This record gives sequence, structure tokens and C-alpha cells, in this order.
Amino acid sequence: MVRVLAVADEVVDSLTLGVGIDGKPDLILGAGDLPFDYLDALISLCDAPCVYVPGNHDPDLSGYRHSRSGWTRAGLPARDPGPLGALNADGRTVEAAGLCISGLGGSIRYSSGPNQFSERQQRQRSWRVRLGCHLTRRRPDIFLTHSPARGVGDGDDGPHRGFECFHGLVDDLHPALLVHGHVHPFGAHPTDKLIGKDTVSMNVVGYCQFDIEPGGRDFTIVRRRYGA
Repeated sequence: MVRVLAVADEVVDSLTLGVGIDGKPDLILGAGDLPFDYLDALISLCDAPCVYVPGNHDPDLSGYRHSRSGWTRAGLPARDPGPLGALNADGRTVEAAGLCISGLGGSIRYSSGPNQFSERQQRQRSWRVRLGCHLTRRRPDIFLTHSPARGVGDGDDGPHRGFECFHGLVDDLHPALLVHGHVHPFGAHPTDKLIGKDTVSMNVVGYCQFDIEPGGRDFTIVRRRYGA
């Protein structure tokens, strides 16, 4: 089993001191809208790899490339744009701690800010993720997003409306979990919801610690906090 610490949107200061963490996580998932130094602190504390996607309040990370010579943007040298040593899974599929993770960051477009997409734009991005999985014959264990799917834990207001295209991606790739943030609980305890045949959509604003078997569908929630 792989123990995962998933975080999003709201900083829980006690986590950076190890308070509230059960055992030692094997992997940290960041579902967006968190300060990168917060993720850096969790990576250092847990000594675990981190996979993340950007949220609509995160910086624009597009255009960065990593090679043997280091990071570049527009052909010029650049520093690592995200949390140090973390894997940005936005628009691709990565492997960490024995798990396969496909990611799509950002929210529905509601302003001119970064990491916002129309439904059409996000659908095109989802097609690229789907194609990559089929070409490499990899089925993701986890679909990591910032926004939820439309009608599955999203909000009624425009900025928090989920993406309809996530339904088709889940039906095709069939991950065990869809892990998202973006929708703040404001004192409520949002329930995990079913999307597709048997994928569970989980809101991790605050944090959620769970165990999951690579290649399987079973998972166990170990500890959870709904918001900061």
C-alpha cells in the first residue's frame, strides 16, 4: 500500500510541524492553490516525492522545459518554477511512489487570470492526456485535478463550476480516484462522490491522508481535515 498525503487550497500550518500526519507518507499530492513553499516544507518534512497541478490562483507555469542542462523558458535559462523537486503533472501522466498519476490543473475560465480554461480548451487538454495514456498503455491510479467534474462536487457559482470533459476522461481511463480541490468546504464536510462506473471523486481542501494499492481500486482514508 502507498500512503498518500493530499492537500489543496488552504494551508494547515500544523502539518508543517508533523501534527496531524499519521505515519510517514510515501507521496504528497498538491491539487492546487497552495504556496509553493508550503509544499516545499511538506516535501522536506516527509522526505517524500510530490506531484502537483496548478490552481487558478497559482502562477502561470506554461512554457517551462526541463533538460539535462536545467530549466528554460522561451529558450532562456530559468529557475525551477514550482516546488523544488516536485513533478508538475498538468496535462500529462507521471509515476511516483509506485503510483501512476494523470493531471489537469486550472479552473473554468471566469477572468483573465492564469490557469483558467474554457470547457473546449480543457477538453483538448484532456484528449492529450488520454492519448498519452493509450500510447504508453498506462492506466492512472489517480486523476489529479484542481477543479472537480461538472455536477460532482462542484459549485453553483461560475468560478467553481466543474468541467464536463472530466466525465469522458474518467470513463476512458478508469482511475480509482479523482483528487481535486478548488471548492472550499466553509465548515461543511463534503462527501466523496462516485463518478463514472466506480471512480471516487474526493475533495481534499485542507488535507486527506489515504492508503491506496497501485494498480488496484481499493483505498482507505487514514486521516482527514476539511479545510484549514
